[in-house]
Amino acid sequence: MRYSVRELVYVGVFGGLWGAIEISVGSALHALAVPLAGLLLAAIGLTVALIGRLYVPRPGSVLFMALTTAFLKMFSVGGVVLTPIVGILMEGVLAEGGLLLFRSSRTGFAVSGAVAALWPLVQPFVTQGLLGGVGVWRVYDGVLRLGGKLFGLTPASGLAIVGLLVAMHAAAGVLAAMMAWHVGTALRARGHEWTRVSRRQ
Repeated sequence: MRYSVRELVYVGVFGGLWGAIEISVGSALHALAVPLAGLLLAAIGLTVALIGRLYVPRPGSVLFMALTTAFLKMFSVGGVVLTPIVGILMEGVLAEGGLLLFRSSRTGFAVSGAVAALWPLVQPFVTQGLLGGVGVWRVYDGVLRLGGKLFGLTPASGLAIVGLLVAMHAAAGVLAAMMAWHVGTALRARGHEWTRVSRRQ
């Protein structure tokens, strides 16, 4: 399936906007060591990408936006850092998977956002626990300690903390997706109205 020039421009614009957010806001959040910075960045990035999906309602468009974002992230301050690039790409893959299953519908957006927003919770187990050699159990212990501070629970409440973290990440993804759906449809409607008015003049 070929993309038109207009669609490729939209992919570049929304991918570039996502990349600019990752480079600027992402760098600031990580420098300040803000808790759950990955989730916040994922939610913002998904909002941008899913609005872009309404402008380019073709399979693969969100993934191409993620690829554009990852490419831009390579040139951010500090050079190539693998972890955020992996995160961006996996969020794009997961979001695209949800959209392929449920198409570009409201339900598809909700599922796509929920699934993709879970990746920041999973990523440390992969990049640090498995690939980084830290160990899965040490990462799990860190997650429990962070979750315990957020929810006022002790690390002994392991299942409860994990369940709350999963619910929080999924809810953030759904919220981002619904925001994208409403903002994107409103923007497109205004754009179509502006086009009709321009043609009449």
